[in-house]
Amino acid sequence: MDTRLRARGARSQRGFAGREAMSGSFAHLHLHTEYSMLDGASRVRDVMAAVAADGQPAVGITDHGNMYGVLEFYRAARDVGVKPVIGMEGYFVSTSRFDRPRRAEHDIFHLTLLAETTTGYRNLTKVSSYAYLDGFFYKPRSDWDLLERHREGLIASSGCLGGLVCQLLLRGETRAARDAAARFQDIFGRESFFVELQDHGLADDARVNPELLRIARELRAPLVATNDSHYTARHDAEAHDALLCVQTGALQSDPNRFKFEAEEFYIKSAAEMRALFAGYEEACDNTLWVAERADVEIEFGQAVLPAFVVPEGHDEDSYLRELTLEGARARYGPSPALHVLERLEYELGVVRDMGFSAYFLVVWDLVRYARSRGIRVGPGRGSAAGSCVAYCLGIVDIDPIRYDLLFERFLNPGRKQMPDIDMDFDERYRGEMIRYAAERYGWDHVAQIITFSTIKARAAVRDAARVLGYPYALGDRIAKLMPPLVMGRDTPCGRASRRTRSTSTATRWRPSCGSSARPIPT
Repeated sequence: MDTRLRARGARSQRGFAGREAMSGSFAHLHLHTEYSMLDGASRVRDVMAAVAADGQPAVGITDHGNMYGVLEFYRAARDVGVKPVIGMEGYFVSTSRFDRPRRAEHDIFHLTLLAETTTGYRNLTKVSSYAYLDGFFYKPRSDWDLLERHREGLIASSGCLGGLVCQLLLRGETRAARDAAARFQDIFGRESFFVELQDHGLADDARVNPELLRIARELRAPLVATNDSHYTARHDAEAHDALLCVQTGALQSDPNRFKFEAEEFYIKSAAEMRALFAGYEEACDNTLWVAERADVEIEFGQAVLPAFVVPEGHDEDSYLRELTLEGARARYGPSPALHVLERLEYELGVVRDMGFSAYFLVVWDLVRYARSRGIRVGPGRGSAAGSCVAYCLGIVDIDPIRYDLLFERFLNPGRKQMPDIDMDFDERYRGEMIRYAAERYGWDHVAQIITFSTIKARAAVRDAARVLGYPYALGDRIAKLMPPLVMGRDTPCGRASRRTRSTSTATRWRPSCGSSARPIPT
């Protein structure tokens, strides 16, 4: 091993990293959770349990092309006293993210990015967002230009076998691989671009690792050892293999399907990683160095509300009051009753004191625009129907005074939480409403909410039956034997299995010849 590399690795022998390195610890910096859709099989809580049990001081998250799991991961790591390293395994093209070539001519590579600072975390979110907004073509893709513009506070590594550097090495283009690594180093800096070593027992790992070591020597780039973790424990390999079949629609019996060629893609212990990279201690020590440098602080509970441009002579509170009283005259007549005015004064005071005047104005503006364009708007749903202010603004069409609805169910001065106003617009004009909001308040201030669906117990049984080659009817029959939903929740497969085994009529299934199955009484 080159002495310059050893010296660079030795820099980690101080502080947090030095203590942990001396104890033989390790930090996983290339790890996929369940948010790597139908590819990662590690639940966040299981990741934390495994890492904490092994005494590892930090752990990274690098899901494929997204940061969906970051907040859950961050909270879970802090809860168990493990330092979270926020990252992403991004998709990268060496051309331009704006290009849309034919698929056969389109190479998409992997690139590991980690946030070193809070500024780096913000830049990571920008890389992820622009990869979707500008570069989505089969995958959300970044390029050289995007990395250049948002490199501050980021640490990068050459990535797995799917990375640009490794792919060029596998093609025999050693000069191009070195040049690509040098370009990454120029962008991120000498101490913020790492040559990533992996060893899953694959022939391709054995081919590229000597070349990666040579490139690291020539560029004086630090090494970092990782394991491309896609599941938590070694025994999860089979379940992960089935998950890949669900993703690709293949059968496990198909010899030509996409699959991992080893069972080493799990969260290995520090001792296993150190043994795997014996002789390259600095590559393991540098995982701790990176973890020490990664210092991202994410604040929770701090609502960032939009500003609303009001007419001259008004602030947000006074303008909301004017619109509300004007609406009250339209709803209750030219001279609203005293109890109506008292209700409005109370609600306006709560809204003002909690700092939500701009929020009401934004919602009012969206409803006003929709109605001015002849777009149908719903009468209002949920607790917002209890707000007389919302009624006078035309946000809802249900009179809370007439129906004796409580404002406190919507907004309670004793409980600091965001108001929740459900708005329904004619779905044919959904795009127009989004466009108006973006143009009115700025494209960088408008986002759509994502929801995640998980594979529930019954769906898991049906999927498992299919990938194992059983007839659909079998999987469907077993799924229907499972306990009914309890308050909308499935009984987990493990509990359903235990419950089934405890009955005298239980039947287990095993494969026979071909794709058929036969029952075996127990």
